[in-house]
Amino acid sequence: MVSGGIYAGATSEQASHLRCFGQAIGLAFQIVDDVLDLTQTSEQLGKTAGKDLASEKVTYPALFGLDQSRKKADELLDSACNALAGVGPRAEVLKDLARFLIERER
Repeated sequence: MVSGGIYAGATSEQASHLRCFGQAIGLAFQIVDDVLDLTQTSEQLGKTAGKDLASEKVTYPALFGLDQSRKKADELLDSACNALAGVGPRAEVLKDLARFLIERER
C-alpha cells in the first residue's frame, strides 16, 4: 500500500494513512478468509474448505468464534476506511475494494 502510494505521489502523511489502511484491511481479509473456510463449501471457495479446522490451525474464528470474528472484521474495515480520510477522494476506490473484500459472502 505504501509503495503504491509513494509511486502515485503520496505525501509522507498520506503514506502513513495508507500504512494504517493496509494493516487493518490485511487482518480483516485474513479473518474473513478464515471464516469462509469454516462456512463455505469447497465449490463456493474454489479451494478446499475446512483445511484450517482439519489441521487444527489457530485462527481468529477458532479462538473467538464466528460472530466475534465477523464483528472484528467489520471493525477493522471501518478502521481501514477511516484511516483513508486523510488521503482524499483518490482513496474512494480503495474503500470500495476493501468493502468488497470484507463483505463478500460470509
